[in-house]
Amino acid sequence: MIVAEIAEGRSLDRDLPPRGLAHVPRKARRPPLNRIAFSAVHTVVDPFADNDPWLSAAVDWDRTIAFREHVWDLGLGVAEAMDTAQRGMGLDWPTSLELITRSVAAAKRRNALVFSGAGTDHLAVEDARSLDDVIRAYEEQISAVEKVGGRIILMASRALAKLGRNADDYAKVYDRVLSGVAQPVIIHWLGDMFDPALTGYWGTGDLDKAMDTAVAIINGNAAKVDGVKVSLLDKQREIDMRRRLDKRIKMYTGDDFNYAELIAGDEQGFSHALLGIFDAIAPAASYALSRLAAGDEAGFHDVLGPTVPLSRHIFKAPTRFYKTGVVFMAYLNGHQDHFTMVGGQESTRSTLHLAELFRLADKAGLLANPELATQRMKTVLATHGIES
Repeated sequence: MIVAEIAEGRSLDRDLPPRGLAHVPRKARRPPLNRIAFSAVHTVVDPFADNDPWLSAAVDWDRTIAFREHVWDLGLGVAEAMDTAQRGMGLDWPTSLELITRSVAAAKRRNALVFSGAGTDHLAVEDARSLDDVIRAYEEQISAVEKVGGRIILMASRALAKLGRNADDYAKVYDRVLSGVAQPVIIHWLGDMFDPALTGYWGTGDLDKAMDTAVAIINGNAAKVDGVKVSLLDKQREIDMRRRLDKRIKMYTGDDFNYAELIAGDEQGFSHALLGIFDAIAPAASYALSRLAAGDEAGFHDVLGPTVPLSRHIFKAPTRFYKTGVVFMAYLNGHQDHFTMVGGQESTRSTLHLAELFRLADKAGLLANPELATQRMKTVLATHGIES
C-alpha cells in the first residue's frame, strides 16, 4: 500500500530512467519556444494570519510573486487570477485585483508575459437581474485590469450562465464587451467539470450547439480576440474547434488530460497552452517545449509524456478540486513551507489521493529534491495519524 511504503521510506522509484525537472540542466531552463505557453498559477496563503480561512484569503505576497518569477524564469507566461488561483472559489475580486496589480508590476520589471482574468465574480449571481448587469460587471473588471497595464483573459461568467437563454443572449454580451477592450483578449470556455455553476454555457446543454455559438461569436470578433482557451477535457472537441477558428485566432489548450498531443499537434495545426498543470510541472514543461522547438518531437514526448498520468490524477473528478494537488506539488518542491490553501481547500482531497500524487510525481521525475519531498510527505501523513 502506497501510504505504508512512504511511511517506511520505500516509495521512491530509484530504478527509473532520469526524467523530468530534477534532471533538466539549469542552463537549458530558459529556452526559445515555438509555442506560447501560459501556466495558470496558484496563490500562496499566509498560514500565520489570524483570519477565517473559509471566509477571507490572507495572501503571502512575497511567496506568491516569487512563484510567478519561477515560472517566468522558465520561459513560460503567467495566467493570473484564474481558477487555479482559486478565483471565485475563495479568492474574491478585491484580492484578485491586488494580485493582478502586483503580478503585472513584477512582469514589467522582467519584460515577462502575463495575462489576467477579468470576469463578473463581484456580481453575486442572485443579484444579476439582466444581461446589462453582466455587461457592466465585465466592463468594470476589464477597466480595472487595463488601468494597471494588464492584458485580459475573459473568464466565463456564472451570472451569464444563469441569465443567458440562447445564442443571441451570449452574442449580445460578448459583442458588447469585446467592442470595448483595449487589446485582443483570450476567451476562456470553462467546462462545468471545473465549475458546476457554468452548466449550459453558451445557452445550451448541447455541446455541439454550444460550440457553434462560441465559434460564431469569436470569429465575428476576430480582431478583438488573441485566442481561445478551451477547458472541456475533450481532445476531439478542442481539435474540431481549433480547425474552425479564424486563422488569426490561437487555440490555447486547457485540456489537462491530453495536453501533450494537443500541443504537438498534427498536419492541420496545433494548440498553444494555458494550463493549470503547468504550475505543478513548469520545469519539465519548459524543457519539453524547448525540445519541440528544436525539432525533437520524440524528446518532447519523452519528457512531457510521463507527466500526463500525474495530471490526470490531479484533475480527476471532482475536477474542481484539482487546486489541492497543484498546491501540494508546490509544497513538496519547496516553493512554500506549508500545505495550507485559500478557503481551507487542502482538505478537499484524501490522504490516499495525496500519496498517489507523490508516487506519480516521483515516477515522472518531478520532485526537485526527493529527500525534502519525502520528509514533507511523511509530515502530512503524520498529521493524519500515519507514522513510520
